Amino acid sequence: MGPDQQAWFRAKLLVWRESILADGRETLAHLQAEPLREPDSADRASSETDWAIELRTRDRQRKLIAKIEDALRRLDAGEYGYCEITGEPIALARLEARPIATMTLEAQERHERMERVSRDD
Repeated sequence: MGPDQQAWFRAKLLVWRESILADGRETLAHLQAEPLREPDSADRASSETDWAIELRTRDRQRKLIAKIEDALRRLDAGEYGYCEITGEPIALARLEARPIATMTLEAQERHERMERVSRDD
């Protein structure tokens, strides 16, 4: 992977991270600005469910930020774009679709098959 491609992926990762952080700030502002004051218990339950879903989504995004940070660290270390299992280059199309990928498609499929077998035991 050349310097131009690395710079492109770095920019993509940074924009993605900033977008997630902005969404998180928006959620926080929304939760602080609109406390639960639903007079009807059904409406209150619905609002609480909506908030719980939103917070679960933000938690998943927090984990995604950690993966983005790891991808940026790998870029800095010159390890980005290489499979952590086989050491082979990860296809650019795969990195385009999933910039935080750490394995080639084949290695990922093997890994998922092994997880399924282990889970079935």
